[in-house]
Amino acid sequence: MLLKIIDSINEFVGRAVSLIAIVFAGIIIFDVIMRYFWHDPTRWAFDVTKQMYGFYFILLGGYALKHKAHVRVDLLIERCSPAVQKVLDLLGYLVFFFPFAWVFMVRTHAFAMRSWSQGEVTYGSVQLPVYPLKMAMFVASILLLMQGISEFLKILLNRDKGHSNGS
Repeated sequence: MLLKIIDSINEFVGRAVSLIAIVFAGIIIFDVIMRYFWHDPTRWAFDVTKQMYGFYFILLGGYALKHKAHVRVDLLIERCSPAVQKVLDLLGYLVFFFPFAWVFMVRTHAFAMRSWSQGEVTYGSVQLPVYPLKMAMFVASILLLMQGISEFLKILLNRDKGHSNGS
């Protein structure tokens, strides 16, 4: 039940966030049209699309982990037996993933709270608030950590469809 909830949350977030790509592509097209046909580029499009891409990129971490779209170095373990692969995958989560995800979560929380308390904005002609993006980093760290827990438990409980074990 817990695994389904975690997977569903990251699936929903991933699908919702993927729609941002359509919006920022539309803004870029709008800006190009304004620049080349009306010789009047927007002052805001670059900053807005940069922030939207930040949301897009950072919030898809848990979704990518759920769908095994992350980078793995299987060259060393692909010749191992499924049992050894399982142990190595579990150790990989314990030694590398969970410590990284924990530090990522703790650091982005502090980063986001500082930005929020300062009312941080971008510099330039259009001053956009930065703290929503930094808050998204913190949310993304939680989503990534939750999905890591889900993937770890799937491996541990042999509910890991297609992970390592020869596929």
